[in-house]
Amino acid sequence: MAESRTVLAQTRAGKKTETTFSRLVRSGALLNLLYIPALLLFFIFIFYPFFKGIKISFTNWDGYNQDYKWIGFTNYSRMFTDPEILKVIRNTAIYGIGSAVFQNVIGLLYALFLNLNIRTRGLVRTVIYLPVIISSLIMGYIWYFFFQYQGGAINDIILLFHDQPSNLLGDPNLNVWIITFVNTYQYLGIAMVLYLAGLQSIPRDYYEAATIDGAGPLQRFAHVTWPLIAPAFTVSMVLNLIGGLKLFDVIVALTNSGPGYASASLSSIMYLLYFGREDAGYAATIGILMFIMISIVSITALLFLRKREVNA
Repeated sequence: MAESRTVLAQTRAGKKTETTFSRLVRSGALLNLLYIPALLLFFIFIFYPFFKGIKISFTNWDGYNQDYKWIGFTNYSRMFTDPEILKVIRNTAIYGIGSAVFQNVIGLLYALFLNLNIRTRGLVRTVIYLPVIISSLIMGYIWYFFFQYQGGAINDIILLFHDQPSNLLGDPNLNVWIITFVNTYQYLGIAMVLYLAGLQSIPRDYYEAATIDGAGPLQRFAHVTWPLIAPAFTVSMVLNLIGGLKLFDVIVALTNSGPGYASASLSSIMYLLYFGREDAGYAATIGILMFIMISIVSITALLFLRKREVNA
């Protein structure tokens, strides 16, 4: 009799446990456990290095020795008085804003063209998007053979008309825009794909109704297409803006931030300070500045463009 009661109690407890577990599954509460691996990786590879970098920025660490000295805000005062930093910030802004503008304008034009009923549009889409899958460093070296001083393809053409080649990558007034062009060329395919997705989600009835009302191509674009692709514009602009502001690989391949720091971005000068000068503390300070700059610019752009979506 006692054994029967024990078995009955265990059976009821099992049913109760099963019922509780089933309830948790149905409510989706257990799905929150799936976030744990992602949060763990995020903490290891993002949060910990970030806060470690903040700590290093207050030291004179050279990046290799275990011994370093706490120097307070010396690196920050040095950064704000460094005459090269203002030039580097300007270059970074050009890479970010310039690339974002060019990629979105050209990407939108490509998307509008490829949204038409063209036989070879699949092939054209592939050709335009193909550079995206190539490493940025490899892409920079490919374009280096076009722009290099000795034996560059462009200078070979220039020599047909002039006696001396042009030092395209050594010109401080030109190399920043060359780097922006290469970055634009490589990643405009992303903007094109985003805009194509936005264009193909617009119902054809809207265009037919606008045509019946007498709207021309420009009016249909201004009052139908442009407002309805606002979400695609927001995503593309913010992604390309962040990508340009942290540009690194193409700069290293084309100019290695030279001559001097004339074409350096915040990310490339941080690399040179760490591995070239063994000045990890100051490099970490530049990294903090880069993080703040990208955060302010990207969040401001996101809020402004989201507001535009609502008002469109």
